[in-house]
Amino acid sequence: EECYRKHSCKLKTGIQYLVEHKVLSLDAQEVAKFLYQGEGLNKTAIGDYLGQRDPLNLQILQAFVECHQFGNLNLVQALRQFLWSFRLPGEAQKIDRMMEAFANWYCQCNPGIFQSTDACYILSFSVIMLNTSLHNPNVKDKPPFERFMSMNRGINNGADLQEVLLKNLFESIKNEPFSIPEDDGNDLTHTFFNPSREGWLLKLGGRVKTWKRRWFILTDNCLYYFEYTADKEPLGIIPLENLSVRPVDDLKKPNCFELFNATCKGQKIKACKTDGDGRVVEGKHQSYKISAASQEDRDLWIEAIR
Repeated sequence: EECYRKHSCKLKTGIQYLVEHKVLSLDAQEVAKFLYQGEGLNKTAIGDYLGQRDPLNLQILQAFVECHQFGNLNLVQALRQFLWSFRLPGEAQKIDRMMEAFANWYCQCNPGIFQSTDACYILSFSVIMLNTSLHNPNVKDKPPFERFMSMNRGINNGADLQEVLLKNLFESIKNEPFSIPEDDGNDLTHTFFNPSREGWLLKLGGRVKTWKRRWFILTDNCLYYFEYTADKEPLGIIPLENLSVRPVDDLKKPNCFELFNATCKGQKIKACKTDGDGRVVEGKHQSYKISAASQEDRDLWIEAIR
C-alpha cells in the first residue's frame, strides 16, 4: 500500500522500491506476474513499462504475454483479454513490439490457425482498426464485412483465411467493441474502486443449464457479473456474506469452483439479477458453479473470495 501511494504512476521506481524492500525480485517472470495480477495498478503505466526497449523489459513483456491463457480462444477473444490487461502506449514502435509478442504467443497457444505469425500479427492490427472504424462516432463510413474480407486477402502466406473465421471476428467486433482501460475515472476499476479481483469466467445458469461467459468483479465482499467489460450496470450481484467457496469437478468444464451456503444446505442464496425485460429479480440458485480459464486462475479466485 505504501508503495502504491508513493509510486502509483511511476511503475519503474515502484518496482525498484519493491525489489529494494525484498517484496519482489528483479526476475522477468516474477515482475510479469506482479503486473498481470496486480489489482489497482495504473494500466497506462503498465503499458508504458512493458513498451520499454531495454533487454530486461523485453523479457518481462514476453513473460507478461505468456501469463494470458489464449488456448481455444478466437483472435478477438484473445485480443479482448490482452488489451484489457494494460493500456496500449501511443508510440508506434512500442505497439509494434507488443503486438508481435501477442501474435507469437497466440500462435503457440493455437497452432494450425495461421501459416505464420505474420498473418496473425497483420490480422490483429486489422481487427483493431475495424473496431475503431465501426465504433468511433467520427468515422461516418462504416466498413461492411466484404471490405474487411477484401482488406485481408492473401495475408496467410499468400493464401486467404477462411471466410467463416473472418466473419466470426467481424461480427464479434460489430456486436461488442473492445473495452480499453482508461485511467481517468470512467472505467470499471474506478466505478468499483480497487476491486479484489476481476476477469472473465464462465457461469452455469438459466432454466436450461448453460455456461455463459461473464465479466466478474469482486469487491467489498460482493461478486458482480456483467455481460461486457464496458457495461456500467451488472447483470447480477452475489453478496458473499455467509457463503463458502470450494473447488469442484465438472465433466464438461475444467477448473470449476462453487459458491454455496455451508450452514443452510438447500436454501436459496440471497442474490439478485436482471431478467430479459431489465427488471431486477431475486436469484434462484442454491449454489453457483463457475469455471475459470486455468487451475491457477481458479485458485486465485478462491483465495480472493475467501
